[in-house]
Amino acid sequence: MRLLVLNWQDRTHPQAGGAEVHLHEIFSRMVERGHEVTLYCCAYPGAPETEVLDGITVIRHGSRATFNWTVRGAYKKRFANERFDIVIDDINKIPFFTPRFVKRPLLAIVHHFFGTSIFHEAGRLAGLYVKYFEDKIGRVYRNTPICVVSDSTRKECIERGIPAANLTVIHNAIDHTHFPMKVGEKDARPTIAYFGRLKRYKSVDHLLRAVAMVVKTIPTVQVHILGTGDGRDELERLVSMLGLQDHVRFFGFVTDAQKVELLSQAHVVVNTSIKEGWGITNIEANACGTPVISADVPGLRDSVRDGESGLLYPYGNIDVLAAHIVRVLVDRPERERLSAGALRWASTFTWERSSREMQDLCERVIAHYRP
Repeated sequence: MRLLVLNWQDRTHPQAGGAEVHLHEIFSRMVERGHEVTLYCCAYPGAPETEVLDGITVIRHGSRATFNWTVRGAYKKRFANERFDIVIDDINKIPFFTPRFVKRPLLAIVHHFFGTSIFHEAGRLAGLYVKYFEDKIGRVYRNTPICVVSDSTRKECIERGIPAANLTVIHNAIDHTHFPMKVGEKDARPTIAYFGRLKRYKSVDHLLRAVAMVVKTIPTVQVHILGTGDGRDELERLVSMLGLQDHVRFFGFVTDAQKVELLSQAHVVVNTSIKEGWGITNIEANACGTPVISADVPGLRDSVRDGESGLLYPYGNIDVLAAHIVRVLVDRPERERLSAGALRWASTFTWERSSREMQDLCERVIAHYRP
């Protein structure tokens, strides 16, 4: 097959996240199996216009701020007359509305919807902009086959008017060769880790407020915050206000090797986000033998097996979050039980399987296409 993938970014973009990892892991494996994949995405300073990444031909053009407004024209000018067997519309926040102009087999990928949670991250004007376009997805993509990454996102699609028959769940996954898949040696001090972007909707402040309570019971507790984002300054001010300077360390950007090392050393990983499409960091932590305490919200509840690979708590309930943290840090047999369950859960997710499922889905979409 020849595939054209449309996404805002490629995995090398400074603002790339889970959607870009998903894209690269899935489609680079399809390249390995003999398929041809071209990715069209926005440009960024210092990046070449054309580059081959693990077999995927990446074409970068235009600004991230206005990329969605240029995709239709670029498609008609550069790609409409090329012999692609299928077009993949990888929807990330603001859709391209490809059903309005792509006249060949089309498959959309939906990771998650922000909905009203966008207002936790963006200002009112920007939030309304994103929500306005999101709210049109149900109508514009109603007759388009759609791949979703979790049962929660599938449910949201149905609520937006997309027929269940058009939806296929293919989970995010991990590359087992990049993770220890065993319980490693833990830090000498009780250690909590957070790994992800430092954005407001990630609600990392909830973790810090919970730690201010935990420290009364476990005075040696440490928090390792891994990741970058425009919310870091605000979080650092909160650390100071709560008097947690001796307990919290910001690592900033970490390499994959550092990530694995720090997740393995942690006794528990905490995920406080208000909403996700899946929660790949939960599975990555589990693959390091570390249980996860996660908000019980769409996406995250799909990537945590409550009571087995970790624990869920009601989003925003700082008291329950703090109690769960104390429980895991203090009760060693319980922590070891959850760690064993975490490894069993993580072992069920592989990019190879997800990639083959995506390939099968693409072939079905092509076979059933009617102009």
